[in-house]
Parts: sequence; structure tokens; C-alpha cells
Amino acid sequence: MRPAQLLRVLDREFSSTAEGHHTPVMLWGPPGVGKSQIVARIAERHHAPVIDIRLSQMEPSDLRGIPFRDGERVEWAIPAMLPDTQRHGPAGILFLDEITSAPPSVSAAAYQLILDRRLGEYRVPQHWAIFAAGNRQGDRGVTYSMPAPLANRFSHFELDVNLDDWVAWAYANAIDERVIAFLRFRPELLFDFDPAHNPVAFPSPRSWEFAHRGLRKFEDQPDLLQGALQACVGPAAGIELTAFVNSLEQMPDLDAIVRGDTVPVPREIDLQYAVAAALVGRAIRAQADANGPETIGHILRYAGRFPQREMGVMLVSDLQRAVGNRLFEVPAFADWARLVSDVMLYE
Repeated sequence: MRPAQLLRVLDREFSSTAEGHHTPVMLWGPPGVGKSQIVARIAERHHAPVIDIRLSQMEPSDLRGIPFRDGERVEWAIPAMLPDTQRHGPAGILFLDEITSAPPSVSAAAYQLILDRRLGEYRVPQHWAIFAAGNRQGDRGVTYSMPAPLANRFSHFELDVNLDDWVAWAYANAIDERVIAFLRFRPELLFDFDPAHNPVAFPSPRSWEFAHRGLRKFEDQPDLLQGALQACVGPAAGIELTAFVNSLEQMPDLDAIVRGDTVPVPREIDLQYAVAAALVGRAIRAQADANGPETIGHILRYAGRFPQREMGVMLVSDLQRAVGNRLFEVPAFADWARLVSDVMLYE
């Protein structure tokens, strides 16, 4: 399932705790695709706390608690990390991460917590959702086969990598537009992980964020830039990204484009991707300005000049995801839409 769809699923699962219809959710996927980040976004959207328990680092007693003598009886001390209404709030997310990396003795201790929402005398508060995540056995991580009794306590979703969803996230989080443009140009490199070779650094949604940071840190030190990018996304992808960034010296004048001047579209495909990504970034930053609609109008008119109309459609699609439906209120949008009326804009 693509990330945008999974966000909607988890959002509904979180809301359903108030109605008594919540089912614990298990997220499957390879390393670096954003499983933990999706859970964090749900919590942020609802202003709710997340208790992130890494089961791979737990002992059975860490969940069950430890016994202590109370007169002639033995009681159990409840672990402070488990959700408590007074300490943590009435609603939130209990996130059991790395559950497939937990030893069987630990996952067995989680059975009752996941299905019955309790451990002994402890009960998970009613409005707390339970989400879990883990890698698949073929991903070359430290994993154990999930026992059938535990698997049957979840609804299961496998997270797919989707470039459009990642691009929308990247613009919203101010990822360097050169990285976005490169992945539009080389979409197959968004995630390129071969478990058979067990690479140390490889392209993934997570490591492209690292590349964004590396680009910002080392772009003024050309002798270090390529090595820094390779350390983030692997040798081959790092070399390609460095070459792509260096080629952008031939970029057209973006200021002239957003002013509405007539600027030729570059013939090189990689530069076209770079221009498209940069213009979406300009539109995002122009939203707070009084002349924002005018700037977006100039970008729309430029989008209509691409020799390959699909390139302009990609630009405007990314623009709509970034600025929302206000794009349709710009007068130039109707002119652009007529120009590409025979090209599909949305899925």
C-alpha cells in the first residue's frame, strides 16, 4: 500500500479507538521506507503522544514487569513506559517497533498486550491505538518469523515506496529541490536495495533525506561532496547525484521565469527536471507573498512551454500537491488545462 493510503488507514484506526472499533495494525516493509515516520505523522496530526517501544531491545520482564512481595502475595510492578492516562494523557499511540527483531520470549510477552490490551492487572487506556512495525525476513535484517498466534492479533499492511508521495513529503519538509529533481529524473533510485548483496549504504527514502543534509553541508567543498553523498546513498547513486548537481550550472534564469519573462526551456531532460522541481519550490515560497498568485501564473505559463507536455503535467501535479486547491483559482490554470486537456493529470 502506498504511503498516502496507509496514512489514511492509520488515521482512521487512531480515531476508531473512541468508537471501540480499533484493531492493532502491523506495518511491514524493508528498511528505510518510513514506517516509523508514518506513525509519527499520525501522532503529530492528532497532537497525541507516541510511546515508542523497541521490542528488539527488551527482555520479557521489561514488558510484564517484575514481581515483588506484598505480605503473603506476589504483585507485579507495572513498567512506567506503558501508557498511563495520568502520566501520558487520555489518548495516544503505543508503537511496538522492530517487533520482528524481538526474541520469541519477548514477542510472547506482547501477545496479551496486543490482543486483550492488558498485561495481568494492567490495561491499555481505551483511547490508545496499538501500532507495530518490522522488517520482512528477506530484508537481511535481524528478524524472527512472526508466530501465527501473534500474527493473528494484527491487521497487516505492507508499505510500498511511491515517488509521488515521497515528493509531496519532500516539498512539505523543505528537502533540497536538487534531490527532488534528481529522483524525478531517476525514479528507480528512490529505493534500490538488494538483500543478496547486503549493502551498507543504499538509496532509500530515509537515506535521500541524509543526502539532502549532506548536500547542504558539503556543496561548498567539491572535493568532499561526492564522498559525502556516496556515504548516504551508496557509491553509484552518490556519483550520479554529484554529476547531476554539477550539471545544474546550465540552469535557465529562474528569477526571470517567475517574473514572467520569456525564457527558453532547456533541451536537456535532466535540466528540465531540475527546472520543474525548482519552480515548485519557488511557488511554495511565494504563497506568503501578495504576488503569489501572479508568480504561480507565470510558472503555469512556463509549464505549457515544455516540448514534452508530460513534463509540464508532472510540474503542475507536484505544484497542486504542494500548494493545494488554491492552484485552481489562478486564472492561468484554465489556460494551461486547455493546453493539455488530452493528457491525464491525476491518477
